[in-house]
Amino acid sequence: MTTGAQTPRSPARPPRSRLRTFLPLGVAAWLVLEIWLLTVVAGASSGFVVFLLLVAGVVLGSVVIKAAGRRAFRNLTQTLDQQQSATRSAIPPEARPNSEGNGLMMLGGLLLILPGLISDALGLLLLLPPVQKAVSRYAQRTVERKLREATPGTLGGAFHQARMHCPDGKVVQGEVIRDDPDDAPQDPRPPLTR
Repeated sequence: MTTGAQTPRSPARPPRSRLRTFLPLGVAAWLVLEIWLLTVVAGASSGFVVFLLLVAGVVLGSVVIKAAGRRAFRNLTQTLDQQQSATRSAIPPEARPNSEGNGLMMLGGLLLILPGLISDALGLLLLLPPVQKAVSRYAQRTVERKLREATPGTLGGAFHQARMHCPDGKVVQGEVIRDDPDDAPQDPRPPLTR
């Protein structure tokens, strides 16, 4: 026997995005394909050759990541030096054409470090400058399109909304009370003693 109001039904969940649906399946298929390809290469040659390929990928990937990190740090230092000298001389700093591509080089190095032949091939492709330019242009267009499609608002407004709602969906109301410094007593507080 129940008394009182009926419990409200939970609001409908938003539909799952395609990325959340297919990403785990894609990762699982990629892992199975990598393992299968490594066993095919090991069967065609030997396990030692596969081991050497994997070690070479790790070594080459770490060299690429180290070189890209050094280049990024050098570009950062040059940019800071240019800005400091430009503020002193009031000449605007000019952009350097080789200051991009470090992130894609690091991603290519990371793909080389990951064990597998497909990830090694993708990592080597990302080291080519024409591929880097194409991927960079595609990523820039995608980000610009997503920003145009985004709803207007500020980051602070989104943060406020996130803090205002509890995980169970209830809104927590609150009020801030501030004491004015004029209302504070003028007597100094006594020192703390033990």
